[in-house]
Amino acid sequence: MTSNSFLRAARRTFTAGAAALLIGVATVPSLVAPAAADDGPASVADLAQGLLGAVVNISTSQRVKGTEGPGAVPMPQLPEGSPFQDFFDDFFKNRPGEQGNPSQKVQSLGSGFVVDAEQGIVVTNNHVIADADDIEVNFSDGVTLKATLVGTDTKTDVAVLKVDPKGHKLTAVKFGDSSKMRVGDWVMAIGNPFGLGGTVTVGIVSARNRDINSGPYDDFIQTDAAINRGNSGGPLFNSAGEVIGINTAIISPSGGSIGIGFSIPSQLAFGVVDQLRQFGETRRGWLGVRIQPVTDDIAESLGMATAKGALVAGVIKGGPVDNGTILAGDVIIKFDGRDVNEMRDLPRVVAESTVGKAVDVVIVRKGVEQTVKVTLGRLEDGEKLASGENGNTDKDTGDEAPAVSTASVLGMTVGDLNDETRTKFGIAAEVSGVVITEVAKDSAAAERGIQAGEVITEIAQESVATPKDVMDRIAALKEQGRKNALLMLASKSGELRFVTIRMD
Repeated sequence: MTSNSFLRAARRTFTAGAAALLIGVATVPSLVAPAAADDGPASVADLAQGLLGAVVNISTSQRVKGTEGPGAVPMPQLPEGSPFQDFFDDFFKNRPGEQGNPSQKVQSLGSGFVVDAEQGIVVTNNHVIADADDIEVNFSDGVTLKATLVGTDTKTDVAVLKVDPKGHKLTAVKFGDSSKMRVGDWVMAIGNPFGLGGTVTVGIVSARNRDINSGPYDDFIQTDAAINRGNSGGPLFNSAGEVIGINTAIISPSGGSIGIGFSIPSQLAFGVVDQLRQFGETRRGWLGVRIQPVTDDIAESLGMATAKGALVAGVIKGGPVDNGTILAGDVIIKFDGRDVNEMRDLPRVVAESTVGKAVDVVIVRKGVEQTVKVTLGRLEDGEKLASGENGNTDKDTGDEAPAVSTASVLGMTVGDLNDETRTKFGIAAEVSGVVITEVAKDSAAAERGIQAGEVITEIAQESVATPKDVMDRIAALKEQGRKNALLMLASKSGELRFVTIRMD
C-alpha cells in the first residue's frame, strides 16, 4: 500500500470512528506491521481504539465583569407608559453587570490526556486553562468530572490537573522518548478540534528542534498531522501508542491546519509534569549567566575554529558562578556531558538539571579549553536576583574625574567615564570602562547597533579604562592580522553584551 492510499484509508477509518469514541480499553495495542518498508501501517484503527479513552476534552469557564463603568451605555429615560419600555428593560436591565447578573461566563475548549489513572492526573496546555474559574474534564464515553489545578508552567505551556479517580474508570497513557523520533516517523494526534470531540489525525514528524520564539526552551516537534484550534493540550503519539509530544501551536494564516503544527517534546514535558505533580511548581537548575550567540565573527575574534557554544555576556551577582568559576567572555561548549552547539541549547539543558547538582562545564577561555565544576542554583530564585540587579541604577558619588579626553575609532567617538558623562548618559555607578559619546552614521559600529551612552569595558577580552587603551588595543589587533575587534559593551544599567566590529 502506498503512503497516499494509507492516508485515504486512514481518513475513512477516522471519519467513521464515532463508535470508537465509546471504547476505552486499559491496554494499548501497537500498530499492525506495515506491508512494506516504505509504506505506512496497514491500519491505525486498533491503536486509535486503545488510545481514545485516555484522551479527554477540557472545558473551562471564566467569569468576567459586565459592562459597568464609564464606557457603559446608560438606560434612556422614557416617559411612563412608553411602548418601548419593555424592550429597553429587556436590553439594559438584563445586561451582564446589572444586579442579579453580575458577570458573564466565557467558555473555552481544549484537549488533554490521562497519565495516571490511580491518581487521576491529567496533562494539558497552560493556555487552555489559564485564568479559568472552573475546569471540567470530558471523557469519550460522555462522563464529565470537575478538575482541580495541580500546577502550571508558563515557560513550557504545560499544566497538570487532577480529577477524582473514583468518579470514573480511567485509562492512562505513558510518555515515550521523543529523542528517538526521526524525521519521517509516523505519528498520531488525538484531540478536540473546534469542539467537535475526540478526533484522530495522522501524519509524520516533519522536523525536530524547532524554535518558534514562544519561550526560553523552544525545542518543538513539527508535524503535518492535522492540528487545529481545540487540539491544544492533546497528545501526539508514536506508533507504539506512547506520548512523544503535547500539541500546542500551529502556523496558519486562517486559523485552520495547513500542515504545520508543533508539539512540546516528551523529553522536555515529562520533567515539568513530574515537578508540578511533586511540588505544584517547577524547580529548575540555574547557572547564573547571561549569554548570547557565538557568531562567525565572534568565533574568529576569540580564536575558535568554529562558531559554536554559548558566549557568556555577563555573570549575575550572587549567582552560582559569581565566584570567578565562569567569567564574561567564556564560551560554554559542553554542560554536564551534553554538547552545547547553539546558544539556545544551554538554557534548556541547565533547566532540566537538578537544583544543587554539581556539574562539569567545559568552557573556552581566551582560546584555551578547560573544565570547571559548578553547583547549580534554582532558576526561580535567580530570576529575583537578576531582576534586582537590572534595577540598580544608582548614580556615581565619587570625586570628579579629570577633564574629558576623546578619541575616534571604528566610527565611534569615545571618552573618559566620569561624573559628567555618567550624569549626561545616566550610567550606573558600578559600570566601568570607556564611554561611547557618538556613533557615526553608516559606520561599522552603527551597523552593529552600537549607541551613544554604551560603555566599552573590554576589547578582545582585555579591560580598557581610557580612550588611549581603546586605541592601543585596536592597533594591536590590526598588527596581529585580526579582521574583527571583539568588544564587551555595558548598557547604562550594567547589562553586558559582546559585539564584533570590522576593522578594515
